[in-house]
Amino acid sequence: MTRWIELRISAALATLLIAQAAPAAADDFFAGKQITFIVGAGVGGGYDLQARAVARHLPKHIPGKPGIVVQNMPARIAAANYMFATAPADGTTIALIQRGMLLAKLIYPAGVRFEIEKFHWLGSLNSDVAVTLAWHTAPHKSTQDLFDKELIVGGITGVDPETTPKIYNSLIGTKFKVVTGYNSTAAIALAIERGEVQGIADWSWASIKAVRPQWLADKTVTLLLQGALKKEPELGGLPSALNFVKNDADRKVMELHFTQKTAARPIVAPPGVPADRIAMLRQAFADLANDKEFLAEVDKAKIEINFVPGEEIDKVVSLVAATPANVAERYIKAFGSEPKP
Repeated sequence: MTRWIELRISAALATLLIAQAAPAAADDFFAGKQITFIVGAGVGGGYDLQARAVARHLPKHIPGKPGIVVQNMPARIAAANYMFATAPADGTTIALIQRGMLLAKLIYPAGVRFEIEKFHWLGSLNSDVAVTLAWHTAPHKSTQDLFDKELIVGGITGVDPETTPKIYNSLIGTKFKVVTGYNSTAAIALAIERGEVQGIADWSWASIKAVRPQWLADKTVTLLLQGALKKEPELGGLPSALNFVKNDADRKVMELHFTQKTAARPIVAPPGVPADRIAMLRQAFADLANDKEFLAEVDKAKIEINFVPGEEIDKVVSLVAATPANVAERYIKAFGSEPKP
């Protein structure tokens, strides 16, 4: 064999080894590492329950099988800000953020320091429908009562339990009074049971079934309204907030608000994470959605999972980011003066 042929063979082998080593190196990145899973909500609520179930099963679907530790960060805007600007951009930090963060920049421009279109959206654990309910001691027994009598509801600064009743009051004329400052829907649920507030204007139907199934079984609450782009069949004839919108301009504003329900439990990674690691994480969540052990656990715990792929969430984010200025302006005005984040 001539020296020239030997060199050609050596070069070919080197090229082959490099090609094989590149994906292997990517696959090995997570081996021996720990992923921090930030939850932009308090302990015990729907977001938290879902995140902890995910943390128990997701590692087996990530090459290298890293450990996952859940860290709650109830300051929701701060959690998203942290993921955007501070979290390590290497794939070792992911977050389940509040869906309200999709529209937070319109409501809290002074507090928001992230751009939704620059996050890596790994998917959403489910899409959702908002439910308004009142405790059995409240005088509200029908949807019409929301327009005739003040209902005192618990709120969480900057997210749906606070923002939705403000939208309803502005666009369809309901009479919610929001007591804000709670750090989770679980905390609001306790406040309802203690008589601090009369109800909640926006709580995920899936979370109600998971966190307070006895309310439904014992009929200690009255369901008054649902809110999403599409009605939930399980809720039967419960009226949708969209039924009460009076004009097309207001409908566009409310539809913008409900767009975030498609990404009800969105999971993000920071900007700058290498594309191969994002692909691995997206695939891991897609595989988790078909994991029989995981699905059996969440079914037993009555935690609803209806996974929406990252590619679909990208479409929602693009629509929100491209909101026409006139619709965005009407949306902002629906909240009145800007509250503190």
